Amino acid sequence: MNTYAKSNDVIGSVNRGNAIESGLCTLCRADCQGKCETWLSSLRGREILYPRDFGLVTAGSGNTCHVGVSYNSLRIQGLNYGAMGAADTNADLLFTDVSLETSFGAREITKCKVPFMTGALGSTFIAAKYWDSFAVGCALVGAPIVVGENVVGVDREAEFKNGRVCKAPELERRIETYMRYYDGFGAIIVQLNVEDTRNGVAEYVAEKYGDKVIIELKWGQGAKNIGGEIEVSSIEYAQFLKKRGYLVDPDPDREEVKEGFAKGSVKHFARHSRLGYTNLSTYDQVRDEFMNSVKYLRELGFKRISLKTGSYGMEALAMAIKFASEAELDLLTMDGSGGGTGMSPWNMMESWGVPSILLHAKAHEYASRLAARGKRVVDMSFAGGFAKGSNIFKALALGAPFAKMICMGRAMMIPGFLGANIEGALFPERRAAVSGNWDKLPAAVTRYGQVPEEIFACYQDVAKHVGAAEMKHIPLGAVGIWSLVDKLSAGLQQLMCGARKFRLRDVAREDIASGNRETERETGIRFITDIMDETAKRILDS
Repeated sequence: MNTYAKSNDVIGSVNRGNAIESGLCTLCRADCQGKCETWLSSLRGREILYPRDFGLVTAGSGNTCHVGVSYNSLRIQGLNYGAMGAADTNADLLFTDVSLETSFGAREITKCKVPFMTGALGSTFIAAKYWDSFAVGCALVGAPIVVGENVVGVDREAEFKNGRVCKAPELERRIETYMRYYDGFGAIIVQLNVEDTRNGVAEYVAEKYGDKVIIELKWGQGAKNIGGEIEVSSIEYAQFLKKRGYLVDPDPDREEVKEGFAKGSVKHFARHSRLGYTNLSTYDQVRDEFMNSVKYLRELGFKRISLKTGSYGMEALAMAIKFASEAELDLLTMDGSGGGTGMSPWNMMESWGVPSILLHAKAHEYASRLAARGKRVVDMSFAGGFAKGSNIFKALALGAPFAKMICMGRAMMIPGFLGANIEGALFPERRAAVSGNWDKLPAAVTRYGQVPEEIFACYQDVAKHVGAAEMKHIPLGAVGIWSLVDKLSAGLQQLMCGARKFRLRDVAREDIASGNRETERETGIRFITDIMDETAKRILDS
């Protein structure tokens, strides 16, 4: 098992909990006072790419020994000449000349300013509380955002008629918050699970928003292979969810459960979603069901449809790639173990499914197999533990030319939490509205200043983008997302520049190398000293 340091003295980051490969803690808290790398990046943007205390320090990396198979065991290759994709190869070029614009789609093209998107932010209360920050921030940076499963079903204000939703205030709020700042780059994606299908969410979205929304089918996620879950502490809310048709554990209508709740022995209720495809037992049945679902969604008027799948085994991965390609879906997101943003059983997160790098390597292998037969391959997004520009580069290269996006769950949520906490501390009258958790700013924040303009390195960039008058409507969590994306973008541009690739579509598998033979075997990426070794010897022998 790989272990990761809790602190990085070079950039000044410290994890509150145990660190994982992405640099996040295993347990990420909305009220955290810092200061992991992503937390710091949400304040200071690209400043966190560099060693701290410039002029007083020298710094060297110890990350040169790669054990096991992980994204850390891939190395990024650089070239000392050339400039593929540069607008003018006769000019002096900088990393800022690298374009990160990307696009995906089959019949309709969706353009994005950056190759980052959120994971599914669904019915968990934390997604609802910080949605304004997430949605506004993603819209401003031109990144897609995903409204996750069950949002309609858990909304007490939603109304149903003949078993189908006819009013969905929370879903409307989420879509319209993003659309307020949408400028043609990015997308709002609404996810469907079994419960959403039962509730008529697709029909409702089609009638109200049409092709403004991408609709997404779901086959699980990297965190778990069962249905989505939330936990509620109100027996009245638990009974409401049961009446909505959800499975609630323990059953809030049982007399002994009511008595236990009244006496304090029962404190929480878990709402579960049903498994899909339980009535199917063969490949052909799954294919027919999937194709019929896509056909129905197109008949409703959806021009853009995507699929999200989790870290199932190779059969399900092949199904996802083949079905999505044949159905001309616009995007396929594949989520490796063991990420997650919501209430997933911990043993399941620790033990189920295919780790991200193995899932993504196989996705490329299977996609290449289809392409070799002359088949169109669906555009792909890789998910599962991404928070650093280096791993984003590696994943895009590993999946090239099929991978167009990198999907991030917790990493894109942290700046929303942090900005809301800062806003609530600076403006107590807004604290409840923004779900702030702090009464005052911690030292990790005040070292940068006492007002937003000082604290957020990218505050003026956002103000320039929206205008000074509009800044009063921009949540500081959205400013945090802009700052994090600034850091991720600059880091990715620097790595692409070093590889002499000035357009995202030019990033290729040749831009990365395996740091050990096991990684070479599992990913198909050549070992680092074998790459161009013959070329090197010809140079020496010439």
